[in-house]
Amino acid sequence: MTVYGSFPGARPRRLRTTPAMRRMVAETRLHPADLILPAFVREGVSEPVPIQAMPGVVQHTRDTLRKAAVEAVEAGVSGIMLFGVPEEAKKDAAGTAGTDPDGILQVAIRDVRAEVGDDLVVMSDLCLDEYTDHGHCGVLDADGRVDNDATLERYAEMAQVQADAGVHVVGPSGMMDGQVGVIRHALDTIGKEDVSILAYTAKYASAFYGPFREAVGSSLRGDRKTYQQDAANARESLRELALDVDEGADMVMVKPAGPYLDILAKVADAVDVPVAAYQISGEYAMIEAAAEKGWIDRDAAILESLTGIRRAGAQMILTYWATEVARRLRG
Repeated sequence: MTVYGSFPGARPRRLRTTPAMRRMVAETRLHPADLILPAFVREGVSEPVPIQAMPGVVQHTRDTLRKAAVEAVEAGVSGIMLFGVPEEAKKDAAGTAGTDPDGILQVAIRDVRAEVGDDLVVMSDLCLDEYTDHGHCGVLDADGRVDNDATLERYAEMAQVQADAGVHVVGPSGMMDGQVGVIRHALDTIGKEDVSILAYTAKYASAFYGPFREAVGSSLRGDRKTYQQDAANARESLRELALDVDEGADMVMVKPAGPYLDILAKVADAVDVPVAAYQISGEYAMIEAAAEKGWIDRDAAILESLTGIRRAGAQMILTYWATEVARRLRG
C-alpha cells in the first residue's frame, strides 16, 4: 500500500479535541426556549402529592402550580402544559368536570395566567380521560366503544371553556378523527381566533405511558388501541399529519418522543409548521430509575435524550425536566 504523507489523511477527531471545539462545531443545540413543562394540578389537596412512579414530579396544589410557573419563566422555559386532576367523585361517563368553567383545569389556567400573564405560553390538555369514570378519551356508545363524533362535540365545549379561561394554546390529545377542525371552528365561533392548536398528530398506543396513569389518577379500563396509533405504523402518521394541517393545526406533535424519533424526523421534514415532541412519563421514569441505581449518569443521560429529540427535528420538547434543564443550560 502506497501512503502519501501522513496516514490517515482524514482526521475528524481534530474537531473533537476540546470541550470548546466540540461546542463550537455542534450541529444541534438545546436552548431553554425549546422546552415546555408539563404540570399536573390536583383538586382538593393542600400539599403537593408526589407521583411515586415519577420521582421529583408532583400533583400540584393551585399555589404550588403558580410557583412552578414563575420558576419556569425565570429559567427561560417557553411554555407550560396543564393537566387537571379532578376529585374522584366528580368523574362521570361524559367527563363533565372537563367542561365545567369552574373545573380544576379551567381554574388552573386562570391562576397561571394571573400569575405570569403572557410571559409563559399557557397550554392545556384538551381531552376527557382525566374526567371520565371509565378513563377513556371520549364518551362511550352503547357497545362500550369510544364514539368519535359524540366525543367531538365534547371537545368543542372543552376548547371553548379553556379559551374563556385564558389559555394560549389547546392541545387536543384524544386522537379522534376530525378533532382539529371541530376545535378550530368552535374557537372561531366564540371569537377566540388567536387561541392556537397544538395537534397531537402522531400519538401512539405506547407502553411508556404507565407512570402518567398515576399522575392523572386515571380510571382507565381496557386500552386505547382503537384510537391511538399502532407502534408498527409510520406512513399512517403522515396521513394524520396532512389531515391535522389541513384542518387548521398551528403546531403538530409526536408522542412519545424517544421511541419514535424516526416518526419525528419524517414529520419535521414534511411540514412548515412548528413541530413538538413529548418526552413522556415512561421515558422520564426509566432515566430516573436507572440513575437512582447508579447505572447511568443522570444529568448526562437527560441532556443526551433531549439532544436526540431536538436533533430528530423537534423545535419544542415537552419534558418534565424542563425547568431543571433550562437552568442548567443558562449556567
